[in-house]
Amino acid sequence: MRGSIRFAFTATALLCLAPVLAGCNEPKVANAAAPDKPEVGTITVKAHARAIVRELPGRIAPVRVADVRSRVSGIVTKRSFQQGSEVNAGDPLYQVDPRPFEVELKAAEAALAKANAAREQAELQAKRVAALARDQAASKAQNEVAASNSRQAEAEVAAREAEVARAKLNLEYATIRAPISGRIGAALVSEGALVVQNDPTNLATIQQLDHVYADFTQPVAEMVRLRRAFESGELDQIAPDAVRARLVLDDGSIYPIPGKLLFSEAKVDAYTGQVTLRAEFDNPNRELLPGMYVRVRIEQGYDADAIAVPEQAVQRNSGGVSEVFVVKDDNRVAVQPVRVGSQQDGQWLILEGLKPGAKVVVEGFQKFAAGDAVVPVSTEETKASAPAPVPAQTATTQPAGPQKKVQ
Repeated sequence: MRGSIRFAFTATALLCLAPVLAGCNEPKVANAAAPDKPEVGTITVKAHARAIVRELPGRIAPVRVADVRSRVSGIVTKRSFQQGSEVNAGDPLYQVDPRPFEVELKAAEAALAKANAAREQAELQAKRVAALARDQAASKAQNEVAASNSRQAEAEVAAREAEVARAKLNLEYATIRAPISGRIGAALVSEGALVVQNDPTNLATIQQLDHVYADFTQPVAEMVRLRRAFESGELDQIAPDAVRARLVLDDGSIYPIPGKLLFSEAKVDAYTGQVTLRAEFDNPNRELLPGMYVRVRIEQGYDADAIAVPEQAVQRNSGGVSEVFVVKDDNRVAVQPVRVGSQQDGQWLILEGLKPGAKVVVEGFQKFAAGDAVVPVSTEETKASAPAPVPAQTATTQPAGPQKKVQ
């Protein structure tokens, strides 16, 4: 009986140990499988010719502004324009009561008629005295007096003619007309108001808006660096007739009509250290209004071998230094500090830190850390096969100096 118990115990122990013994013979699959390397999107840095574009703050100003004022005194009897409408040069705007000026014109014309009659009489008298003087029937003094009276009569006629012209001019000025073409603002006087000649208070304001100016400023230090870069040959200068300007509106959209740079002021503001520049733009739809805040993009130079990377490729470390992740020849990621310039069309211009041919990471930053091995996948081939995206309209957020890249 003891043998039977011992046999049963041994069999039970073997059954319990069977799974353990069987597990010792299975291969260690988990330890044998190696982890996959993450795929990251990269671009290969290339040097391209690129214009140096600067984006500067500015405001819109009208090409011409005219304050409407009265040249005569009187009571306003009529307003002939709609506020905020377009007017042409010479259009009637206000009517001042013309009756006093019509009376003055009639009085001046009557005085002129009287002067003409006096001149005719003086001329006849001068001719008679001159004939008598030739026959020794009148003295020389009498002849001289008659000739003098004739000339005085002619001068009186000229004076009366001037008074008639002045009266006609005042009557014409009673109709106040638009001095220029443009958009007229609010009516500052109404019918029944008294206007005074040469009063500094204007009746309305007209602004010509088919063309507008964009006045903007640039630090003089940037202009000095740019000039030195031109002199050293680091940048090529754009021809003066090729300088174009573009406007960036408040919502970030680009104004569709390019403008032209007119001038750069020849003096520096002593308080701000800024130089004023002006560009002119066509404004057929009156989209640009005086006082509107805009940003002006101008091409100031030309770099034949500029390097640019997408904006998402540039990171900033805790110290505020710009850096990018590059994939080395052994497919490991390394951190590369760079110095960036301006941001143009969704790309940062790299002034220092990158050479042509470097592989810069642009996608998949969350998949690796510096020093990890990765599988670089070119995003340029992917974009070539996919539909072209709409280009981003970005604004310059950091001033770009004209310094050359260190290769």
